Amino acid sequence: MDLQVIQNKIITIREKQIILDSDIAELYGVETKRINEAVKNNLDKFPDGYIIYLTDDDLAILRSKISSAKLSKTRVAPKGFSEKGLYMLATILKSPAATEATIAIIETFAKVRELSHTIAQLSEQSDKEGQKSMMRKSGELISDILSDDFQTVGTETTIEFNLSVLKVKHTIKKSPK
Repeated sequence: MDLQVIQNKIITIREKQIILDSDIAELYGVETKRINEAVKNNLDKFPDGYIIYLTDDDLAILRSKISSAKLSKTRVAPKGFSEKGLYMLATILKSPAATEATIAIIETFAKVRELSHTIAQLSEQSDKEGQKSMMRKSGELISDILSDDFQTVGTETTIEFNLSVLKVKHTIKKSPK
């Protein structure tokens, strides 16, 4: 499963990263109502924070950001699943497609979280060698998120000085697996 496709489905609502029920259904190859039935039949497995119930305000914001026919056709406000909610959903839906999609979704969430953490640390790092290492790690994470079909075969970092402005360029060389 392409991690970039999953990355594009992760949205932020109320400062929480979620994937909409319809997008999960698409990734799992089932109808959205099957996802919602699984939740309804297992409510005890979804405590607060596992599912975000979107409000009309949330929907209005989403409609302004996402030009999607599925958001305009919906009669019921969609649900958004947090990473924890996706873990729990994976325990309920056990098809091979659901398992593969869940693993890819979890990997994508983990890489996005690690990238955010690395970028935050990069701004605090004063050691040039440490910055270089963190830039390399960030580049590799971005590359993994964008394309999972390649492996790293080398990296190159150049530092340029231009009238008191420091530029750092980091290149990751990849080849097909």
